Amino acid sequence: MRHLWTISVLAAILAGGAPFAPAADAPEKAGGKGADAAVPVKIVVLFSSGVGYFEHTGQVKGDASTELRFKTNQINDILKSLVLEDTGGGKVGTVVYPSQDPIGKILKSFQIDITNNPPLSDLLNQLRGAKIKVTTQAGKTMDATILGCEKKPKAVGDKGQIEVWVLNLVSGGTITSVPLDEVTQLQLEDPQLQEELNKALAALAQARDQDKKPVTIHFQGEGERRVRVGYVVETPIWKTSYRLILAPKPGEKNNLQGWAIVENQTDNDWNSVRLSLVSGRPISFIQDLYNPLYIPRPVVQPELYASLRPQTYEGGIEGLAKADEKLAQGAGFGGMGGGGFSASGAARMRGAAPARKAAGAELADGAALAEEQAKTMNAAASVASVASASKIGELFEYTVANVSLPRQRSAMLPIITDPIEVEKLSIYNQSVLPKNPLYGARMKNTTKNHLLQGPITVLEGSTYAGDARIDNVPPGQERLLSYGIDLQVLVNATKNRQDSSIVTGKIVKGVLHLQHKHIFTQDYTAQNKDEKDKTLIIEHPFRQNWKLIDTPKPIETTENLYRFKETLPAGKTTTLTVKEELVQWEQIAILGMDTNAMEFYVKTGSIPKDVKDALAKAAALKGAMVDSQRRVAQLNAQLEQIAKDQQRIRENIKAVEKGAYQTRLITKLEEQEKQIDEIGKSVDAAQKAFERQRKELEDYLGNLNVGE
Repeated sequence: MRHLWTISVLAAILAGGAPFAPAADAPEKAGGKGADAAVPVKIVVLFSSGVGYFEHTGQVKGDASTELRFKTNQINDILKSLVLEDTGGGKVGTVVYPSQDPIGKILKSFQIDITNNPPLSDLLNQLRGAKIKVTTQAGKTMDATILGCEKKPKAVGDKGQIEVWVLNLVSGGTITSVPLDEVTQLQLEDPQLQEELNKALAALAQARDQDKKPVTIHFQGEGERRVRVGYVVETPIWKTSYRLILAPKPGEKNNLQGWAIVENQTDNDWNSVRLSLVSGRPISFIQDLYNPLYIPRPVVQPELYASLRPQTYEGGIEGLAKADEKLAQGAGFGGMGGGGFSASGAARMRGAAPARKAAGAELADGAALAEEQAKTMNAAASVASVASASKIGELFEYTVANVSLPRQRSAMLPIITDPIEVEKLSIYNQSVLPKNPLYGARMKNTTKNHLLQGPITVLEGSTYAGDARIDNVPPGQERLLSYGIDLQVLVNATKNRQDSSIVTGKIVKGVLHLQHKHIFTQDYTAQNKDEKDKTLIIEHPFRQNWKLIDTPKPIETTENLYRFKETLPAGKTTTLTVKEELVQWEQIAILGMDTNAMEFYVKTGSIPKDVKDALAKAAALKGAMVDSQRRVAQLNAQLEQIAKDQQRIRENIKAVEKGAYQTRLITKLEEQEKQIDEIGKSVDAAQKAFERQRKELEDYLGNLNVGE
C-alpha cells in the first residue's frame, strides 16, 4: 500500500506542476528565444591509428543550440578535442553535458531527496511547511500547509487495531489530520519545489541510459549563419584488402584493386559526407576529463560543527548457335510436299508463326548468354576508384566525396584501380617448406599511392591463384608476395658442412691470441620439372658477423636473410652454393696452460715461427716448474707416509714390555726422525726451485710480445 501511495501521488504532482525538464542540468535558452538547430555530419576523417575526426556543419538563426549524442566512453575525447566555429560573426556559448557524478550524489543536490525511493510519508515529511492542495476520496479539496506525517492507531473490528499513516495539515488556524489512504491527489503550490522534484525525477530517468550522453552546444548571434563543430573520437581502424590481377599473357598489364573497409559505429547516419582515409598513425591518448576529480582536504573541526565529505566458372554450352537451323530443317507440317503446301497447312503455319518467332528469340538470347559465359571474367574492367589520393605531410590520404552510410553499418569502397609492375617468381625458404618453393611475385608499387597493409587475393586472369599479405608499401618500393606452393620445382637443401681452422696467432704480454676461421657451406639444388623457364628466389638466413665469400651477390639483404636470384631452365637442375666465413679471436693465458696444449699449438703450421719458438721456450720453463712442483708433491707424500708409520710405532711401544723388541722400535723411530729432517730439507729446496722457476716464467711472459 505504501508504494501505491508513492506512485499515485508523484503522478499527481507531475500532472499538476511545472513542465517536465529534458535534463537535470539543461540550461535555459537565452531570453527564451533559442531554437534547436540541425547540424549534420559532413566531413569524416578516419585514421589507421583507431581515431576519427568528425565535422558537423549546419545553419542556425539567432541564438540557437544543437544537441549531439555520444557514448559515455567518448565524452573524454569530446572534452579533449572539441572545436567550434560560428562563421557569421556569432559567438560560441556554453557547451553543456550531463554530470558524471554518481546518481546518489546528484539526487542529494536537490531540495527534495528521492535517493532511496522514499515512501510517501517520508517524502511529505521533507516537504513540511510547503503549501499543497489535497483532494480526498470523498471529493473534498482543501488548500493547506504540511505539518508532517505520523502513525496513528486505527480500530479494526471490535477488539483489534492497526497503525496507519496520517497527514497532518494546517489550514488557517486549524490542524486537520487526513489518513493517507484516503488522499487521491496532492498538488504542490510552490513552483520552485515543483521544479526541483521534476529535475530530480528527470535525473533519475536519465541515469537509466548511462551509455548515451547529450552534449548541447549554444551559439549566440543574429540572423542566419553557418556553424561548424569538429571533434576526435575513437573509431574502428579502417582496413584495406586488395585484388592482384595477373595478366594471363606476357606483355599485358597487371592490375591492382584496393578496397577500403570502413565502419560507421557512430550514432549518426552519414549522408553525402566527404570521407577521408588517412594511412598514418598520429599519437592519440585518452585522459579522464569527464569524471569529477576531488582533491582530499584536511578536516578542520570548528567549535560548533564539522565539515561535510565529498571479415566454377561454368564452361561454355556448345551447339546452341546451330539450334535455330536444326529446328528449321526438321520443322515439317502436315500436307506439305514438292515445295508446296495445302491451305490447311498454310493455316497451321500461320498459327505457328508467333510460336516459332518466340522460340527463335529465346534461342538467340540463349546463344548470346552462352557466348558471354564462355568469356573469362575481367575483374578489372568495371571497377573504378572513387577516391582521390594525396600526401599530407608524413601521412597519405584517400578522399571520397558524397559517401552515404547509415549508422552501425559497414561498407567497401574502391580506392585503387591502377596498373602495377609485377614479376612472377618462385620463392624458396627452407624454414617455410623444406622441399618446394612458393609461387610468388615481386610487386613494385607504381600506383603513386601508399599501400596500407592488408590481405591480397591473387587472380591469374579470372582464376583464383591464392592469397597473400603485404605490409605498408610506400610509392616506388618493392615487396615479395607468396600465394601458393610450386609443386613443379623441387629443392634439396640438406647438403651443408662447417670447417674450422686456426689462421694465425700472436703473443701479447703473456696472452696467446689465436685467430680461428669458421667456414660454413650450404648447397641449394633446384630441379625445374615445368615446361617453361622459371625465376627462383632463394632466401638464406643472415647471421651476425658472418661474411659471404665465393658466393654470388644477393639481390637484397634484410635484417634476417639474404635473397639470391637464380634462373631455372625448363627441365634442368641448378645448384647455388652459399659460403660464409666467420673470423674469431681467442685469448688464452699462457701461464695457466698445460704443456700439452702449448706443444699442440707449437706444432700448428698456421702459427708464425717466432710465436711457436716463444711457446716452445715457455713450454720448457713450464715443464721445469711442473717437475719441481711434482717433486714437492712426492716428498710431501713421503713425509705423510712416515708420519703414519711413526704413529703405529708409538702405539706398539706403549703396548709391549721393555726389552729387545721395544728397543728395536725406538731405534726405528729415531731413524725415521733423521729421515724426516732430510726430506724436509729436500722439500724446501724443491719449493724454492719451483718459486724461482715460476718467477722466471712470469718474467719471461710479462714482457713477451711476439707475432704482432
